[in-house]
Amino acid sequence: MFSKIKKAYQLFKSVDFEQLDKLSRKVDLPKVMDSFSKLDDKQLKGLMKMMDGGRPKAEVPPINGDFYELHLRLNEEDRALQLKVRDFMEREIRPLVNHYWLRDEFPFEIIPKLAELNICGLTYEGYGCAGRSSLMEGIIAMEIARIDASVATFFGVQSGLAMGSIYLCGSDAQKQEWLPAMQQMKLIGAFGLTEPEVGSGVAGGLTVTARETEHGWVLNGQKKWIGNATFADVTVIWAKDLGDGQVKGFLVRKGTPGFEVEKIKGKMALRIVQNGLITMTDCMVPESDRLQHAHSFKDTAKVLQLTRAGVAWMAVGCARGAYENALDYTCKRKQFGRPIASFQLIQNHLVEMLSNLTAMQTLVYRLSELQDAGMLKDEHASLAKVFCTLRTRDIVSQAREVMGGNGILLEYDVARFLADAEAIYSYEGTKEINSLIVGRSITGFSAFV
Repeated sequence: MFSKIKKAYQLFKSVDFEQLDKLSRKVDLPKVMDSFSKLDDKQLKGLMKMMDGGRPKAEVPPINGDFYELHLRLNEEDRALQLKVRDFMEREIRPLVNHYWLRDEFPFEIIPKLAELNICGLTYEGYGCAGRSSLMEGIIAMEIARIDASVATFFGVQSGLAMGSIYLCGSDAQKQEWLPAMQQMKLIGAFGLTEPEVGSGVAGGLTVTARETEHGWVLNGQKKWIGNATFADVTVIWAKDLGDGQVKGFLVRKGTPGFEVEKIKGKMALRIVQNGLITMTDCMVPESDRLQHAHSFKDTAKVLQLTRAGVAWMAVGCARGAYENALDYTCKRKQFGRPIASFQLIQNHLVEMLSNLTAMQTLVYRLSELQDAGMLKDEHASLAKVFCTLRTRDIVSQAREVMGGNGILLEYDVARFLADAEAIYSYEGTKEINSLIVGRSITGFSAFV
């Protein structure tokens, strides 16, 4: 008897009498109870299954864009650094990027926080740099771009193009003056190669000129799309020497007379990056600020080869961020009472995205291995740049598609990835220029003009 009273008490506690009262107004409860009592166990199980939606609840796996677990190729130290950068980007950068992206502004408060990670100039030896592998440098570029391609571009210009120009082409004195402070991000650099009328074809002839005088070098002309230019402490300017017709590099300090920077406005991509139109009018640069080991465009190309692999990694990061955001969204977004990730067409899109992403990741891993082995060639970097930026376009487009109308809202992040992918597709050599570099290597024929 006590047991029966206890069970009745437990049943009484579990009954929602308010819901029971509402139900009694719609159906004949005694009749329903009588019908239920006549069902056998199999019928009751079928009824409960139907009430639960007809299928067991699926346990959603963790979101992971590294489907082939390539991170297992890293040692413990490198893996720890990767996760440290990922945590920083999630915690410090993700909450603020949409605000600054929408306003076309740069979050200067992140610079000292980025500096604390001690990842600037990661592959260089000395000058406070870590001397780590090119593979690790690529992984960091991916992790930053996974959250925001603009911040990755800012960092790539600072750590790769600007510092790389000084590291590869500067004198010992120039390296000592600039690299330690740039590694700590106390000084910010920019890289001036692209011109208003000369984009990816800079090897064919720059219009910015450098004329040697007894007082130094006089620079004249314009550079366009120069990232970080509006606030950089030093800008590396590549110009054609009127004396011998060769390309030479110059370190132009902030505030140099005749050096004017106008911010480029109205961009639809990489809006956080502060791109500048630089105009040089009889801009005087002393001989001590000419890059002492930059004698031709071949030296410029060494810098570009060094960083073009990083752009491929950046494309992977942008694609991974879009894929992971889309996957997360489709697992949470419900339609017809079910997550849309359970629909066949959505899963087809997700698998296509993951297939492209995984192919991109395996390609850039091998690319960085070649770089670390000293085997990297221009065509290797160019092929990665072509393939990864093309596939990134596909991935961000499908990510937007599976998110429907919400895919164009900035709050869901994919709209930003969609726009930023267009800039990554074009900079550091367009698809066409990089294709011709690869084409020349495999056929033996140059198809350049």
